Amino acid sequence: MKRWNGWGDDDNALDYELSAAALRFLEGLIGESKPLPDASLEHVLATVPASRLPPDDLYSLDAEDRLRHARGQSLPDWLALRSGAVGVFPDAVAFPRSTEEVRSLLQMANERQIDIIAYGGGTSVVGHINPEEDGRPVLTIDMTRMDQLMSLDKESQIATFGAGTIGPRVEAQLKTEGYTLGHYPQSWELSTIGGWVASRSSGQQSLRYGRIEQMFAGGRIETLKGTLDIPTVPASSAGPDVREFFLGTEGRMGIITEVKARVTPLPEQESFHVLFFPTWETGLAAVREIVQSKMQLSMMRLSNQIETFTQLRLAGGAQVITLLEKYLSLRGAGDNKVMFTFGVTGSKGQCQSALKLTRQIAKRHGGVGAGPALGKKWEHSRFRSPYLRHGLWDSGYAVDTMETAIDWVRVPEAAAGIQADITNALSDEGEAVHAFTHLSHFYGQGSSIYTTYIFRCGSDYETTLARWEKLKAAGAEAIVRFGGTISHQHGVGKDHAKYLSAEKGELGIEAIQTLVELFDPQQQMNPGKLVP
Repeated sequence: MKRWNGWGDDDNALDYELSAAALRFLEGLIGESKPLPDASLEHVLATVPASRLPPDDLYSLDAEDRLRHARGQSLPDWLALRSGAVGVFPDAVAFPRSTEEVRSLLQMANERQIDIIAYGGGTSVVGHINPEEDGRPVLTIDMTRMDQLMSLDKESQIATFGAGTIGPRVEAQLKTEGYTLGHYPQSWELSTIGGWVASRSSGQQSLRYGRIEQMFAGGRIETLKGTLDIPTVPASSAGPDVREFFLGTEGRMGIITEVKARVTPLPEQESFHVLFFPTWETGLAAVREIVQSKMQLSMMRLSNQIETFTQLRLAGGAQVITLLEKYLSLRGAGDNKVMFTFGVTGSKGQCQSALKLTRQIAKRHGGVGAGPALGKKWEHSRFRSPYLRHGLWDSGYAVDTMETAIDWVRVPEAAAGIQADITNALSDEGEAVHAFTHLSHFYGQGSSIYTTYIFRCGSDYETTLARWEKLKAAGAEAIVRFGGTISHQHGVGKDHAKYLSAEKGELGIEAIQTLVELFDPQQQMNPGKLVP
């Protein structure tokens, strides 16, 4: 069963217990810390209030079902569950198995004036699925029993899935037919295909397969005004694209029940590689040249100096890392080096060509290869980062991220500025913050910027949350100042909503609100998220 207060399953052994060396490294950077006490499941269950809804075969009133659907995976959610101060709970949880059952639930909710929250894998990190207290009962609709590959048109390469299908099940069902979707967000283990569309997700290998908006070909949405079927066409000039109305709408206009996605045959070959550049500046120049030349890579990631240093220190195998660093230094990648990870995916010929051309560009910018081991290590660990929060938490530390995307002309100053503002956000308390950055999604126009930060927990949960709020505000305000999007891949939810107008403008926000009100005139669908 999925953990009620953390990432992964109850029996998952990937908790990343910090090694003694890693703990000493962290203590040297930001100081020693003490873990906060965790509330037990039994304690938190005792705080679940009586439901405001009567018993009904359409939904569950079980206290544990309601607890497990009350929060997502943001750091405030983590603190709420770990402390036991969860706040607002849904009054009921439904588990539909078909579009027809979703339609019945919406009709019932509309008649009884019940708020509705669509729930996929529960992986939201910006407050998408948290109930709001507005006086009305709340029904959370868990979509994960709608998890089948419903059809596969091999000629058109379009697969139809139930919207609650989680990432591993998407790929497993396609693999038996010789296909892949290729969408691998960090949350892939638990997140759903419907959630990817609703939050406008991006996967690790978007260079090859595209973001979810390139994959989303059409589907079915149940709304309070009725059913909307979006047909699949390769392209259209017939007015605004209705698909775009629902991409990124976070359950405010309706519930996606079926997703028609563009799939591709399984690749013949795939491998991941690591090399190092002498400086951040040379690395930036290289990756910009690679992506603007439209090289057939499947993924790229450029870690800045601090992230490179951190990853090598935490990698384990101190003697191996020492030898690697001596070798890199002799080749010109010394103390200021940055790490570049990239993947090649496709036919044997495509992979050979892409690997050769990428190495040629990298060499011109001083790139130094590091052998196959680090690339294989990244592949093996690519979905394990969320588990790091467990190991840090047990040692008294908290970790979170900020991400944006921005034009190339502003990437250098934005990456430095966002990281610096987060690093200094707790200076008034005399608290050190360890922040580091990488670029992980690349476009001809610009790149995403992804900043991770680690800080000490406070003496209690309230202090820890207050520290996070300072750090979040510092990062978000820096993103707005540099002209980046407030979210490249995690959506808006509650946590980012107040920053959205800087990107959309007053008229843009009004247009989104008008569209929401068309489909949801009583503001019952996930109220308080995306826009007021």
